[in-house]
Amino acid sequence: MGLRITDQIEIADWELTESFTRASGPGGQNVNKVSTAVELRFEAERSPHLPGPVKTRLRRLAGRRWTNDGAVVIFVQDTRSQARNREIARERLAELITKSTETPKTRRPTRPTRGSVERRIKAKKVRGEVKALRRPI
Repeated sequence: MGLRITDQIEIADWELTESFTRASGPGGQNVNKVSTAVELRFEAERSPHLPGPVKTRLRRLAGRRWTNDGAVVIFVQDTRSQARNREIARERLAELITKSTETPKTRRPTRPTRGSVERRIKAKKVRGEVKALRRPI
């Protein structure tokens, strides 16, 4: 049972590593005893399920969460429940990978319209005339 991202991309369980630590924040005595914080580690660089361009975009989107050895680390300690934190971590990973599957729209350079160029030049001329009138003769 893996983590399904799209129809083409499904992450196997062996690519995900979860470790649990004690969380900070609310929880009373529970916080000192139970390891509820989740650190989800996804070996993105070694993953056979991610195409090259998706890995490149994922690396850029992950930012600080991308480690030197090519893994994405997601740390969640939002709730008091370990199970809920696990779900949140997996959701965040899925969201990150989904964003990286979208190819960015290519930018096509455009030229300014003739009217806009003429308006700009006319405005410059008017401004120049105003300044010229201020000068002493």
